[in-house]
Amino acid sequence: MLAVWRQELIKLLLLCGLGALVGALFSGAIWGFLVVLLFLSALQYRYLAALLQWLRQPKQNELPDPGGVWGEVYDRLVDLQRRNRKKKKRLAAMVADFQASTAALPDGAVVLSAHGEIVRANHAAQTLLGLRAQDSGIRITLLVRHPKFVEMFEAGVQGQEVEIPSPINRSKQLNVRVIGYGESQGLMIVRDVSELRRLENARRDFVANASHELRTPLTVLKGYLEMMETESRQGPLNPWAVPLQEMYKQTNRMESLVGDMLKLARLESDIAARHDWIRAATLLRQALADAQGVADPKHRFVIEIDDRVELFGGETELTSLFANLVGNAVRYTPPPGTITVKLSALGGGRAVYSVQDSGIGIAETDIPRLTERFYRIDVGRSRASGGTGLGLSIVKHAVERHDAQLKITSQLGEGSCFSCEFPPHRVRLAEAVML
Repeated sequence: MLAVWRQELIKLLLLCGLGALVGALFSGAIWGFLVVLLFLSALQYRYLAALLQWLRQPKQNELPDPGGVWGEVYDRLVDLQRRNRKKKKRLAAMVADFQASTAALPDGAVVLSAHGEIVRANHAAQTLLGLRAQDSGIRITLLVRHPKFVEMFEAGVQGQEVEIPSPINRSKQLNVRVIGYGESQGLMIVRDVSELRRLENARRDFVANASHELRTPLTVLKGYLEMMETESRQGPLNPWAVPLQEMYKQTNRMESLVGDMLKLARLESDIAARHDWIRAATLLRQALADAQGVADPKHRFVIEIDDRVELFGGETELTSLFANLVGNAVRYTPPPGTITVKLSALGGGRAVYSVQDSGIGIAETDIPRLTERFYRIDVGRSRASGGTGLGLSIVKHAVERHDAQLKITSQLGEGSCFSCEFPPHRVRLAEAVML
């Protein structure tokens, strides 16, 4: 590059010198010098015009080959254009591969702009949501108008999921999730979960029906076993006292299991329980009384209850929530452990119910699975303490029914804390009602 500039400079000096010499022979050196500069300016203009014409229509025009600096500029531009064409072809191939891949996906995929307009959608999204090719550029909330989706989308929480019926087929259930990517774009993933929900409903119906059918024979069996167990203490059945006691104990356990299965089936059903404003302290004190009745005398209870707190919810569901958390703390806290139960109002109109114990604690890897049905950390201990394995599943569904959040913190050997935070629209204070 430096050699080209050196040659161009030498050429310029030679031309200027030659022009001055010729001008000196005729009318003066300055005029010859000016003529050379005018010629060079016209030449530069010609090269510039050719470049501009080529930039406007590169396919219809060819660049001249003037050599020198302009030749170097032309060569660099042609090389840059050639490389850009190759990159463009590669990008076009990548886009085509991406579109072919997304078209083959069973799940719907919709690319959204920073303002929520549709950029492109694959075939599955068009089928599930009823989108068309001409919908590109339209805001997604104008086409998918379900309140749950609109609320989630406007909130702008990345990765959150919502389940809604299909806009074009109400019998289909869709799981919709929006994920941010790039600088400001969004990717909306739509999955048909209709078959999954159908299977879940079938499972729930089976569990509910089986539990209901088991309840009556269990009640009869328990009644006869109770009578026989009483008779065995005195009389001819005395040799059967120990087996009858064990049978009676296992029957009680089965009855508790059936009862919890029925509670869980009701919580999982689409039928909402009647919700009213309930004085939470009354339900919590009853749950505490039941828990203290089966607790070891060495257990220490610390109770802090704000009597003003009222919750808008179902009495049976809240009772199950309160009782299961306190009951778990009693079962998994060896005496003389401490169990702290709190119900208090928080700022912003919220309220929290928490149960903290000094028990055996929970490993961090087990915490995410605690609310699964029949999940047990220590199977032997859970069964020996009378647990059914459904308590925290019931708590989870009761919490969801009341728009609350369940938080679990724990350390092995140091105890656990379970807290349920209720949102403002589910909470009021008694003084506010009396005014």
